[in-house]
Amino acid sequence: MPKMKTKRAAAKRFKMTGTGKLMRMKAYKSHILTKKSTKRKRNLRKATELDQTNVKSMKRILPYNL
Repeated sequence: MPKMKTKRAAAKRFKMTGTGKLMRMKAYKSHILTKKSTKRKRNLRKATELDQTNVKSMKRILPYNL
């Protein structure tokens, strides 16, 4: 049986925590930043936990990160 391949695009976007949760960065922080408030941009910097509805599919895409 050959090894499973990790989807490299997903591996670059998601990181595993020490407790096994997947973390992702927030969207809407790349352009048109002038109309967004400083508070909104500051909150977009932080990583957040991946929603439970997406975890099953991410486990399939990232077989060796979990």
